[in-house]
Amino acid sequence: MRTFLGLDQWSRRRERARLDPSAASLRRMRVALVGLAVVIGLGTLGYMLLPVTDDGTGFGLLEALYQTVTTVATVGFREVHPLSAAGMVFTMGLIILGAGTVLYNLGLLVEAVTEGHLRVHLERRRMDNDIDQLHGHVIICGFGRVGRAAAEHLTATGNTVVVIDRDAGRLAGLQVPYLIGEATGNEILLAAGIRRARALVASLDTDAETVYLTLSARALAPDLVIVARARTADSKQKLVLAGATRAVNPQMIGGRRLAAFALQPDVAEFLDVVVHDESLDFRIQQVRVEQDSPFVGHTLGELSLPERTGIQLLALRPDRGRFTANPPATTTVLAGCVLIALGTLEGIQALEGLARG
Repeated sequence: MRTFLGLDQWSRRRERARLDPSAASLRRMRVALVGLAVVIGLGTLGYMLLPVTDDGTGFGLLEALYQTVTTVATVGFREVHPLSAAGMVFTMGLIILGAGTVLYNLGLLVEAVTEGHLRVHLERRRMDNDIDQLHGHVIICGFGRVGRAAAEHLTATGNTVVVIDRDAGRLAGLQVPYLIGEATGNEILLAAGIRRARALVASLDTDAETVYLTLSARALAPDLVIVARARTADSKQKLVLAGATRAVNPQMIGGRRLAAFALQPDVAEFLDVVVHDESLDFRIQQVRVEQDSPFVGHTLGELSLPERTGIQLLALRPDRGRFTANPPATTTVLAGCVLIALGTLEGIQALEGLARG
């Protein structure tokens, strides 16, 4: 109902306006313009309704508006009708009030242009519109070293990301869409399009903040893939209980990779290159078999995937089950299972196309 009425989009725009550092200057300009319109309206009504002419002739609407605008702008054109003493007093008051309002508006406009507030606001509006059009993107909450590395890898592999961080300095010069604010708030997550996102990477400064973010994200998007950074081994289980699809400890993974390079350098380098080197033709990728896939109910031998696509099937995982490495040809493909394949980009794309039907 909220989506039908447009309330969700309105609340997202309101939150973005609150988070926009240039919005305060633009709000002052809007208030000043409203004030100028009020002054012109009161002046017009005053010339029409008050006895301001010397000869008793009344002002028409256009004449009153013309007299008000020329008075407020202090351009010094002739008077439409000779003014009485009351008209002179009214005009002097209008000059003081109107000229002050005009000068205030000019000052705000110069400030917005010279300090870049107007440019920043227009760029922010354009970025917000871009975020509203995104589907299947990845939200990165926290743009420290881990978040930055994740964003670089995702963009290098052709994925779209939206970054959220409360430190504007970290986001300076960033070429991808971003939002400035606390990632734990529901409003900013909705503004980032969490309900249309493919995944969320939580890499905040503390585990407590990451747990809170995970709870908020899971409540807003029950089916979202949430990958959370755990700073300690003890917090991994807590993050999973909070709703994270997977909790990762970068220090632990880094230590294990160092050990792997020390003991089996060629194997470790091969896996590192295949998984992380975007320039290599070969890559390892997962393909999920949906309920309506033509693969469902057939054995791997019947599908003949290596012959049809050129890929090598490394493993098969039933829906949330255990991996089967090098699955035999008699293995039946079920709905919800995941195929782990090694091959070229063209081969992987061919496999995805066959899986979709």
